[in-house]
Amino acid sequence: MAKNLMGFLPVKRVSLKELFDFESTWINGAAFVVTIILLFMFFAGVLNYLLHGHHVFNVTREHPWGLLIATYVFFVVSSTGLCIVGSLGDVFRFDALNYRLFSKRAIFGSIVTILAGFAVIAFEIGHPVRMMIYNVASPGLTSAIWWMGTLYGLYLTFMIIEFILLLRHEMRKAQIVGFIGLAVGLAAHSNLGSVFGFLNARPISNGVYYPTYFILTAFITGIFIAFIMMGARYRLRFPAPIDTMLTGLAKIQGFLLGAFLFFAGWKMLTDLYGGMPGRADVAWHILHSRLFWAEIVLAILIPGAVILLGRARHHVAMFYASLIGMIGVFFMRYNLVHDTQLKPLQTMKITRYQLPPTWVEYVPSATEIYISLGGLGLVFAMYYIGTRVFDLDEKIEPI
Repeated sequence: MAKNLMGFLPVKRVSLKELFDFESTWINGAAFVVTIILLFMFFAGVLNYLLHGHHVFNVTREHPWGLLIATYVFFVVSSTGLCIVGSLGDVFRFDALNYRLFSKRAIFGSIVTILAGFAVIAFEIGHPVRMMIYNVASPGLTSAIWWMGTLYGLYLTFMIIEFILLLRHEMRKAQIVGFIGLAVGLAAHSNLGSVFGFLNARPISNGVYYPTYFILTAFITGIFIAFIMMGARYRLRFPAPIDTMLTGLAKIQGFLLGAFLFFAGWKMLTDLYGGMPGRADVAWHILHSRLFWAEIVLAILIPGAVILLGRARHHVAMFYASLIGMIGVFFMRYNLVHDTQLKPLQTMKITRYQLPPTWVEYVPSATEIYISLGGLGLVFAMYYIGTRVFDLDEKIEPI
């Protein structure tokens, strides 16, 4: 049976000893130790949640979405971004720029990141098993969150099928399944943006901006991760075909960062204009937030400067800029969730001795931080095992 499975799903014959027999360098050793610590944090956070319940999270009725929601968004955005970048090669066949060199690695990364997102959000939902049952038994067709869960489930299914077809080198089938998976992934991701855009009670989020914003920032995130993955794979010594691919991705990234800065700037001006309560005052509060400027500087200005100054050819610098950019992307997701809930929905006193409502404050609990960082550990562990078990490299001659 195992032999038949290996015939269906090409894997490397790796013993348990070989699985952990990595080259002994300080970087590999540090990565191993960090991954173990992060996994320990995840399981410690989960255990604390299981013992004490939802009370271990610092979310409240006034601020019901916390760090786990932001981390979930971070992971699924990363997954969709990798799907988009991977599709450049195996779906759209941009062979002249060697994008197929990254296809299998990108699709596997999209599977890993969305599984980590599901693992994190499972402990925010409260009853994930019941949710899956009633998701099918009693679908809420008018609920954006129901569509989000359903579409992401379909998306994961198509990504797994596409990855198997890529491993089997059935490129025509992989192209068809990959196109369907990309379409479903984009639908799921824009629908995730609609979860925020449909919030009529939150004027700062309500509107058509976020469904488009999620797609744009997913593409940006996917290119950041592409530089990180390929930099780690080739230890910053890129062969000519990889160099060609990364140059093309850097040029695309420069355009995307400029487009994002343009749209984000007009979004902020639109929020400020007219002094609308619940929109303009929140926008001014955001502008005075250090995390907002950390997002802009880390995710946009630093990578954009590296691309412009290096003319999209300094790939080692872009590797480090992508690491910095991913930190900025996380701030972007955290700010999105937190800024949506800054303005209290109750704006007037309802009792005589009550203080006037002010900005809603939120600081993640240790358990939330443990589970969120642990999700990153899950990504590292699953990705490392995948690189040992599957052949994620594509041998294509440069054109």
